[in-house]
Amino acid sequence: MDEMLSQEEIEALLNGGGEQQSGNAGEELTNVEADAIGEIANICMGSAATNLSTLINTKVSITTPVVSVVNLEELSSRFGRPCVFVQIAYIEGLDGSNVLILVENDVKIITDLMMGGDGSNIADELSELHLSAISEAMNQMMGASSTSLSSMLEKKIDISPPKASLIDLGDSIQDDTISFLDDEFIMVSFRMQIGELVDSTIMQLYPVDFAKDLYQKFAGGQTEDSAPAQPQPVDSAPAQPVPAPAAPAAQPQPMPTQPVMDANMQQPMMQQQPMMQQPMYGMPMPDVNIQPVQFQPFNQMVTPLNQQENIELIMDVPLEVTVELGRTNKSIKEILDFSPGTIIELNKLAGEPIDVLVNGKFVAKGEVVVIEENFGIRVTEIIK
Repeated sequence: MDEMLSQEEIEALLNGGGEQQSGNAGEELTNVEADAIGEIANICMGSAATNLSTLINTKVSITTPVVSVVNLEELSSRFGRPCVFVQIAYIEGLDGSNVLILVENDVKIITDLMMGGDGSNIADELSELHLSAISEAMNQMMGASSTSLSSMLEKKIDISPPKASLIDLGDSIQDDTISFLDDEFIMVSFRMQIGELVDSTIMQLYPVDFAKDLYQKFAGGQTEDSAPAQPQPVDSAPAQPVPAPAAPAAQPQPMPTQPVMDANMQQPMMQQQPMMQQPMYGMPMPDVNIQPVQFQPFNQMVTPLNQQENIELIMDVPLEVTVELGRTNKSIKEILDFSPGTIIELNKLAGEPIDVLVNGKFVAKGEVVVIEENFGIRVTEIIK
């Protein structure tokens, strides 16, 4: 090369090369630990992506975990612009917390999709409504992630409700719940794709101690499952021979004899020969009375007496009767705009019979009447 690389170019090459390997995690984390943390995070985020895809009705892919040890200054150099911090604390199974970082524009797109939009309504500034919606989305995502983590560690794991806030990484962070950001911490970055709307990065931050403890629990469970059985200690004293139980003496079977003549053909001799077992022919069967089977006919009518006795058993069971005036569908945005005096239009016409439901099942139609200052329903039609 004719020219020397500048310090900025060297740092850019180092940062770019570091993102190609999950094992380049610094001195705080070994390559084995980094690979294990990356694999655990990848499985958990896979479950979270499936849950988010169901929530926003759009294909979501969260893949390619990259594990590294960074500090706040290095993090702010990559995400210096305002971004959304989602804090998750473990309240059962694990002791610690982690932080999810999302780009502000990605949060707006996810929120718009949650409210029934197409993801294009992102012109407004990030508000409390956006933060509340993304907290609910992260609650369901991390809930699915905790379920996967519970399966891997074979123990119950539960999280607290996530807390979302808009933070500029260039400023100092004054929050005791994420004080681990003051030192070096573990960063796992993922590539997040949401349909054709988002192709961005989502990051998950762990305290170093929490990541190491998670690896120990994961590796410990694997070791216990795969550990070979320990050999039993052997006594150095010579083993005394144990006499085998005496086998019962075989009873000699009498052998048939057959007379034969000696060499001089004068005196007959008795010689034993093996007995051949005679074949067993069919034994006489006893007389059996065989008759065709008789089945109960299915078309018999139940007598009114029996039917009355059976229904009496459930006469005192209470049932919930609901009168439905009408229905309508509203988006979350429209519901949040409700105020005293808001008129909601239903799908029933004025004067149309209303529906009567028993335990949620449509059984009759009727009209509204007033009985001594109370509303009542006069049944006009029974639905069969």
